[in-house]
Amino acid sequence: MPYICSTGTATPRYNMSQEEIKRLVKDIFSYTTRQVERLLPVFDHACVHDRQFVVEKSWFTKEHSFEEKNNLFQKLAKEYSVQAIDQCLQNHDFLTESIPYEAIDMIIFVSSSGISAPSMDVHIINERPFRKDIRRLPLWGLGCAGGAMGLSTAFDWISSNPDKTALVVCCELCSLTFQKGDVKKSNIVGTALFGDGISSALIIGEKSPYINHRKIASPKIVSTSSFLKPDSIDVMGWDVTNSGLEVIFSKSIPSLVESFWKEHIESFLRDQHISESDVHSYIAHPGGKKVLEAMENVLQTSKDKLKHSYNVLLEHGNMSSSTVFYVLEEWMKEKVGNNNRSILSALGPGFSSELLLLEWDE
Repeated sequence: MPYICSTGTATPRYNMSQEEIKRLVKDIFSYTTRQVERLLPVFDHACVHDRQFVVEKSWFTKEHSFEEKNNLFQKLAKEYSVQAIDQCLQNHDFLTESIPYEAIDMIIFVSSSGISAPSMDVHIINERPFRKDIRRLPLWGLGCAGGAMGLSTAFDWISSNPDKTALVVCCELCSLTFQKGDVKKSNIVGTALFGDGISSALIIGEKSPYINHRKIASPKIVSTSSFLKPDSIDVMGWDVTNSGLEVIFSKSIPSLVESFWKEHIESFLRDQHISESDVHSYIAHPGGKKVLEAMENVLQTSKDKLKHSYNVLLEHGNMSSSTVFYVLEEWMKEKVGNNNRSILSALGPGFSSELLLLEWDE
């Protein structure tokens, strides 16, 4: 079975507190008193304290064309993705020795916050001595579910090629999609939640010579499951406008956790012949405080099983596809005991759900 043997993150250089962002948004949008009272409390209730961005505060106060935003995405996505990969392959918290770039057989690049042709994986590969015959798979448009779906894709490929290795790289520069002129509530909710995050995960097949580089109990991927709700494309995603990517973020998402996601998680547990009490922890993408609380309610589980999801949301906000790797890294640092099970979960546009069963194995 494929093992997740290491992770790496690259934290953007500009940190802003939630209170600072709230004041900035108030100044940028010039709300009436009534609008302030109606919209800005979302910043106080988001359970976010700090977020990190690839651009400084003054950038948000100016108008930027789609072309300018996307050029900046390409430049910074390459820079930060390479940092996350470097840390992942050289992370001695998880590896006994560094993994050489030449050892990587496949790279899966995940993003929904900028576009590039050739795809960003090509730009990244040119920065480091990866092999010329490396397999490439760019995934775009999966939003918050992208990290989990990238892992599921790596699982499928490594299961068929157990002597291989794969890198999943998630790069989301949500700040570069900011719409200064969009006063709709969905944009305000997005502005209260989303930050920038770049992360990577190393997946190694059980017959790879590099499997012996594992330092601690690693989560092996046992099974995966995808679920798509028909006729729900208006729940989450982008409207592509002349000024860039305009967020679609429905208020129905927490209620969909208690219906659509509930159906998925319950069927997944049945298919794996396990119950909630058999699950040590949930590596859940923190779509927001209400989403995590809805998951707790569905599972009838303790908050402690989702503690790192809450902590990552608090310290970084929602970083779209990248976020779930931040949560995964915190559980890996905790050195979860041998034979424990975790479920990795993420929701995305479509409306879609991705689940992975992980088992910790020394």
